[in-house]
Amino acid sequence: MIRTLRLLYSGETPVDYPKWWKRTILISALLLVASVSSFFVRGLNLGIDFEGGTSYEVRAPGISVAEAREVLSSIGLEEARIQLVDEEVLRIRSDISDPSRTSEIRDYLNIELGQVETFEQVGPTWGSEVTNKAVRALIVFFATVAVYITVRLEWKMALGALAAVSHDILISIGIYSIFQLEITPATIIAFLTIMGYSLYDTIVVYDKVREIVGRLGATDRYKYIELMNLALNRVTMRSINTSITSAIPVLSLLLIGSLLLGATTLQEFSVALLVGIVIGSYSSLFIASFLVSLLKTREPRWREINEKISRKENENGSTRNVDLKDAVQIDSKPVERTSGPAKRKPTQVHRPGGGVPPRPRKKRRK
Repeated sequence: MIRTLRLLYSGETPVDYPKWWKRTILISALLLVASVSSFFVRGLNLGIDFEGGTSYEVRAPGISVAEAREVLSSIGLEEARIQLVDEEVLRIRSDISDPSRTSEIRDYLNIELGQVETFEQVGPTWGSEVTNKAVRALIVFFATVAVYITVRLEWKMALGALAAVSHDILISIGIYSIFQLEITPATIIAFLTIMGYSLYDTIVVYDKVREIVGRLGATDRYKYIELMNLALNRVTMRSINTSITSAIPVLSLLLIGSLLLGATTLQEFSVALLVGIVIGSYSSLFIASFLVSLLKTREPRWREINEKISRKENENGSTRNVDLKDAVQIDSKPVERTSGPAKRKPTQVHRPGGGVPPRPRKKRRK
């Protein structure tokens, strides 16, 4: 493990990413199927800001969720959502929006369960408006990113980046659906942050690919997949370091702010961020790179290079064992530039005997 990390830092390409692509694509496909299936089977636990209704947080020490449901059933709230926030606080959600009815329920909970510490009521119109704004923000985000990457790099890389971001969002939301974590406006902000983080990591990979292709692609000695593999190994440790440094403060929010201090809003935000950081790094190194390599190898130029290299392999009767150490050295070699014309060294005239003639003496004025 230590040797592998040292080789990654030195850029000696110990990881064969194309070898892992088939396995990672299979893993991603299974995660996507599980996420989409959970959407239809379990649905999403949308917060009150999206669905509307009322929310009560009741301090009721020693009252279980089953006992609270029996109390609510006596007043016709069998369908209410009951969540145990901590050992003493229950969160009760209902879709009732009538102000007089909500006041009666609040008084009843104060008598039968415990003290109602927090009461919140949101109308269905507000929830629908928040949902529509979130969807519009997502559409604008995808369109802006597609245009930027197409202009900055190329449309194939824009397609790969958007596919990787969609992969990250679907799996992140799928985890929320599987474990029935509540989705609130803080969660939506975290999802948008995830998309920005995932795109940053992906563009770093793509920019390195473009740089290496510009240096080594003209030699026609390497396939595009091999150059992609080199680029991935050059940015692997940067991606890992970025993920670790990003995850440390998020873990602090989750462990200290949420679990120890009981700030549930921090939990909703930090869980989404933590899941997105892990999946975003994974998709940048495996999903986005695989999609771009698949599209680029179908271009006429790279198809011709692949056929040329394959013919040489067939003529030699053996499979080529690519050693990219020389490519790494070329990629790492700085380009020397000079600022201005070079100075010419003064030439020395030698005598036939091998001596250097003395400098002529200046004539003195009389």
